Amino acid sequence: MATFNAIAVAGPGVAASADEPALPEAVVEQPRAFGYVLGDVITQRVLLEINGAHFEPKLPATQRVGIWLDRRATHIESGADGRRWLVVDYQLINAPRLLTTIAVPPLLLVSKQGDKRMLVPERRISVSPLTPHTTFDVDGLGALRPDRQATPIATAPIKRQLWLCVIALAATLAAWGGWIAWRNRLAALNQPFARAWHEIQKVDAASPQAWQTLHRAFDRTAGRVMHTDTLPQLFDHAPHLRPLRQQIEEFFAASSARFFGTGAPDAKVSIGQLCEQLRQVERQHEK
Repeated sequence: MATFNAIAVAGPGVAASADEPALPEAVVEQPRAFGYVLGDVITQRVLLEINGAHFEPKLPATQRVGIWLDRRATHIESGADGRRWLVVDYQLINAPRLLTTIAVPPLLLVSKQGDKRMLVPERRISVSPLTPHTTFDVDGLGALRPDRQATPIATAPIKRQLWLCVIALAATLAAWGGWIAWRNRLAALNQPFARAWHEIQKVDAASPQAWQTLHRAFDRTAGRVMHTDTLPQLFDHAPHLRPLRQQIEEFFAASSARFFGTGAPDAKVSIGQLCEQLRQVERQHEK
């Protein structure tokens, strides 16, 4: 950081032009004149008084000043004696190849009312290079140093955590798959038309045994023995079967004709197809 010397700038004022009166120079605590490198902050402290009278300036804008300096945000602070100072910080944003003298430029301060002005004089300082010029010619150093290698990261804990996450995910998926398979198996064992469908696959679909198997599935669904006259009670008890009402009525009519009539099966009724449709409707209702 910069150190300061309190300097009361004396001497004649500075005139903006031949027709304008000379500007009073400010009382400034200037920074030291030497020992700066790239990135250093150079601070001027300006006493906010003109001929003993209070001076309230407009704060200078934050901006780049030439090729060397960048003026940062300014602020006002009070000293221990109650006097007010404007603090102006400049940051060195360029580095010379050789020791160089630069100027902190003069700064014109204008009061908020615009009726008073005060000049902060120029301050010359020396700036040093970051690396002595002679090192650029030494074999093996070069103008730039290579990038420093990044510190290796321990990947073993990360891999271990990743594997644990993968195992947990696989276990979760397996549990879900097992539950779905168990649920479907349980449904196949307990739902009337699912059980009937599995039994019908083992026999001839046109045999009396297949027809009786489907009748027992209707009985278990309705909770009572079903025949043609009691079909309305089946649809009241299991309304999800109503979309297949026509096929069910045709099955019961064909069953009555087969077992209590001519005894010949109705070719228009497919036991396997009807049982499959009933199983699908039953499964959708169960979900």
